[in-house]
Amino acid sequence: MRATGLLLVVLSAATFSTSGSFAESLLVTGWSPGAAVTIRICVAALVLTGPALWLARGRWAAIRAEGALLVVYGLLAVAGCQLMFFYAVQHLSVGVALLLEYSGSVLVVLWLWVHEGTRPGTRTVVGALLSVAGLVLVLDVVQGAHVDVVGVLFGLGAAVGLATFYVLSSRAQTDVPPLVNAWAGMVVGGAILLVAGAVRLIPMEANRHQVHLAGTDLSWLVPVLGLSLVAAVIAYTAGISGARLVGPRVAAFVGLTEVLFAIVFASVLVAQSTSLVQGVGGAVVLAGVALVRADDPVG
Repeated sequence: MRATGLLLVVLSAATFSTSGSFAESLLVTGWSPGAAVTIRICVAALVLTGPALWLARGRWAAIRAEGALLVVYGLLAVAGCQLMFFYAVQHLSVGVALLLEYSGSVLVVLWLWVHEGTRPGTRTVVGALLSVAGLVLVLDVVQGAHVDVVGVLFGLGAAVGLATFYVLSSRAQTDVPPLVNAWAGMVVGGAILLVAGAVRLIPMEANRHQVHLAGTDLSWLVPVLGLSLVAAVIAYTAGISGARLVGPRVAAFVGLTEVLFAIVFASVLVAQSTSLVQGVGGAVVLAGVALVRADDPVG
């Protein structure tokens, strides 16, 4: 079961990582980030509605009992994380914003220590430090970095959203199926994003221009479906399922491989080059993840 959980978390990281390339193909044609994020979540919610309602049969009492947690999940792990990162990149370089968001993995460790008394072992601490150092190299944070207090606060807000995703996704004692959990979160998150767009908290610019992906011109529907089906439906469902099997700490650090997968997909889909330094950083991230995994008490 633990091996299955790890595979699901890796699958989640890999599919989450495609969002950057799919979104980039839309952004260069004039889409706003807010529009790309909102259509991703809303279409995914629509796709999951049928299967979620079918799986929810006979479980509505359990779903109602966890209604507050599902709303918090949609508010923080879906909409909040997206909105906070969107605002962070308006004040910070993208690399710094991503580094702050991914610090959510460290927040998971701190949460388990404070809330559950699970003190991190030496390997977890060293692994966390290695992972952060590797991310600095992979994200090329130093190059073109700029920081301000407001941007840092938004970036930390995104980190809280990411930590919430792993903590709430990993709840093993629940009768709410992972797919229903993902659907409920997307319904709440999608509604919040739509309202944010309607009141102009985030710009909503979209068009139907062709996009350039994998060296060819394609319909705008291709990246939209990629964002919705791959980077949302599969990513969230697999992530919740995997986190329930391996726990929030291991899931959060294995989830850092999303950055490495993103580099691979960016090189294939949008012809983005990869440097030797990023390769070294990727190896350091994996070493850190391996140490955290080795410190897992339930192995």
